[in-house]
Amino acid sequence: MRRLTRAETQERNRAKVLAAARQEFTARGFRDTKIDGIAERAKLTRGAVYSNFPGKRALYFAVLAQDAERVPEPAPPEPGLTVGEALGALARAWVARLPLATAEQDTAVRLDMDLVAEVVADERTRRPYAQLMKLDAILLGLALEGLSPSRAGGRLVGVAEAALTTLHGARQLAALAPGFVEPFNIVAACEQLAELDLDDTWQPPHLPHVSAARRVDEPWSPPTVVDAIRAQPVQPGGDGVVAVLGLHRIAAVEEALRAAPADADVTAALVTSTPGELAPLARLTVAELRTCLLGAFPSSAWPRLRVVLDVSGSLAAAAGVPAVSDATETAVRVAAGRIVARAEGWGACHAAASVPGS
Repeated sequence: MRRLTRAETQERNRAKVLAAARQEFTARGFRDTKIDGIAERAKLTRGAVYSNFPGKRALYFAVLAQDAERVPEPAPPEPGLTVGEALGALARAWVARLPLATAEQDTAVRLDMDLVAEVVADERTRRPYAQLMKLDAILLGLALEGLSPSRAGGRLVGVAEAALTTLHGARQLAALAPGFVEPFNIVAACEQLAELDLDDTWQPPHLPHVSAARRVDEPWSPPTVVDAIRAQPVQPGGDGVVAVLGLHRIAAVEEALRAAPADADVTAALVTSTPGELAPLARLTVAELRTCLLGAFPSSAWPRLRVVLDVSGSLAAAAGVPAVSDATETAVRVAAGRIVARAEGWGACHAAASVPGS
């Protein structure tokens, strides 16, 4: 029998820890689960658990992220959906995962009951989560705009925020007050959000406070990375904008999307100084929305934005950002396989995207 390599052993142990943790969290809830119990169930030492995950909360986020990424992909919708119909389809996919009043407390459907409590317990998770919700709203808003490009005002991120507020609130109440949430009413409410007039217009950053992008001529050799929205490997190249954004600055990517030419690719490389805990939280947030988008929007309406969870920092390094933090905001303009402009700090996404590609 072939002896496992060190990397294979680590991967096997990590999988065993995740499986054991899922069983413990499902059976006991987050608060009553102990690392020693996870280690015992996995038939590993306490040290082996901590060698894979920095703490119980990081492990909890990783379990939820893994589950979200394994949800079967729904069938794509028929073409020709209206904004209201897409919001209804999105809501139906969402409420299908809500715990029923008759569900037992220890079933897997209640695994995420402690998510919000653990997010709000610490500013180090609360602020990134708020920005991840902003990313979800931007992605959903862009998809809605893709269905209705001629709609007056254009921007539908505000409608997306209202829909996500409704859906996340429904999930919390379904767990806290079983039987209170009527799924059909949630779907109908989301459908009606399409008719709201929120006076939602895009306001670019005030130019006096935005540093202009610097013209450069630098090599661009990006690694192959995974677009978390489409769950596909990509190699950002050609013509477009690459924004390296810490988890406190994610919403700035909309500046690149609005300022860049319509045919330019936009890639957001999300980075953090706390990858052990925050990277799984980012995976979870993007994966949950991705599943709902798949069942509610045809591919023609999907936003052109690529989202890369750049845990290793390889894409950031290729863009000339070797050191990252949750406050990082750097953007580069790429054309013909070269970096032709660079901007750093507040407004960098808008500044770099405003530079012509040639």
